[in-house]
Amino acid sequence: MDTSVSRTLFSQRANRLTSSAIREILKITERPEVISFAGGLPSPEGFPIAELRAAFDKVLATQGATALQYGRTEGYTPLREWVAQDLSRPGLDIDPEEVLIVSGSQQALDMLGKLFIDQGSPVLVEAPSYLGALQSFSQFQPEYRAVPTDERGLVPEALDDDLVRDARFIYVLPNFQNPTGLTLDRARRQALVERCARLDLPIIEDDPYGELRYAGDPQPGLLELGRPAGATVIRLGTFSKVLAPGMRLGYVVAPRPIISKLVQIKQATDLHTATVTQMAVHEAVRGGFLREHLPKVRELYRRQCGYMLDALQAHFPSDARWTRPEGGMFIWVTLRPSIDTAQLLQAAIQRNVAFVPGAPFYAGAGAPANTLRLSFVTVPEDRIRAGVRTLGELIGPAPEHA
Repeated sequence: MDTSVSRTLFSQRANRLTSSAIREILKITERPEVISFAGGLPSPEGFPIAELRAAFDKVLATQGATALQYGRTEGYTPLREWVAQDLSRPGLDIDPEEVLIVSGSQQALDMLGKLFIDQGSPVLVEAPSYLGALQSFSQFQPEYRAVPTDERGLVPEALDDDLVRDARFIYVLPNFQNPTGLTLDRARRQALVERCARLDLPIIEDDPYGELRYAGDPQPGLLELGRPAGATVIRLGTFSKVLAPGMRLGYVVAPRPIISKLVQIKQATDLHTATVTQMAVHEAVRGGFLREHLPKVRELYRRQCGYMLDALQAHFPSDARWTRPEGGMFIWVTLRPSIDTAQLLQAAIQRNVAFVPGAPFYAGAGAPANTLRLSFVTVPEDRIRAGVRTLGELIGPAPEHA
C-alpha cells in the first residue's frame, strides 16, 4: 500500500520547512555508546521529581475539577501574579496583565513570528543565534540581518540606521547565550536598550538560562534596563531549565497591546496552556522552593562546565579557542580555518562522539565552517574527558610555523 503524499498537497510554507540540525543529530545519539555533547538538555539530576509529584497530587486532590477544565488563554492568574512579582524590581513594576503563559518558549517564538513578520520583513539576530528561533522565524520568510558579535557578545554600536531600517525587532539572548555561552555586560546592555529606544526597535529578550549563573556577577535584564530608557522589551522566560522541560511551560512579559495580540494568536493556536500543569507549577514555586532548589542546580552545572573546560585545555590543540561561560549549558569552540566541523562531526560519529557544528546557528549564507557547540550538563565526568580527548585527536595538533 502506497502511503506517500505528494508535496503538491502541502502549502508553500510547509514545503519550506526543514528539520532542526540538532534534532537530526540527536537521532544518532540515542545509541548508548555515543558520547553526546549535542543536545541542549537540562540534567535530569536537577529535576525536582518528588516536589513536582507532591504539587500535582495536591492540586488534583484539592482543585481537581478546576485543574482539569479549560482555562483562560492568558494563563492561570496566580501563576501570572507570581511571574510578575518575581520579575518586579525597584523601578520596574510588572503587572500580571502584562504576563502571558505559553506552552514553552518555543511557542512564544512562533507566536511572535506570526505577530511581527511579513514575507521579507527585516529581522535582526545575533551572529550566531539560537537555532530554534531561526527555525521558527524562518517559517514567515523574513530578511535576516546579522548583528556582529565579538568575544563579549553582541556589539550595540553595530546597530546603525542602515542595519535597523524597517526592522521589526532584534532577537537577543543576553545571558549565557545559546550557542556561544557568552553574557552581555551591563555597559553593553545599557547601550543596547538606549540605542533601540532611539531607533524605535523592539527587543525580544529570550532568557531561558538567566537563573543558571554559577560564576561572575548577575546582570540586570534588558526589560529592567529598557523600560526606564523607553525601549519596547518583550521578555521570554521558561520553567524548562529551572524545573523540567517536559512540562512545556513558559511565559511572555510585554506591554499590554502586544499581550492582547498574542492572546488572540494563542486562542487560534491551542486555546490555552495546560491548566493542571500551570496550577502544579504554581503550587511548587509559590512558597519559595526555587530559592532552595536552584543553588543545587547551579552547583551541578558549574562542576560539569569545569570538567569540560579542563578537558579542552588538556586535549585540544593550542590554536583552538573557546568561551568560558559564567552560567548556562554551552561552550563555543573556534578551530583553525582549515577545519570544517560538519566533516569533523562525521568522523567523530564514527568514534561515537557527537556535537553540533556551528554553521546552522548563523542566519543566511557565509557562516564560518570552523566552529562548534558543546553541551556539557548531561554527560558524566569520565565521558566528558573521553569525548573531548577523541575530538582533540581528530582535530590534530596545531600546525608548526617556521
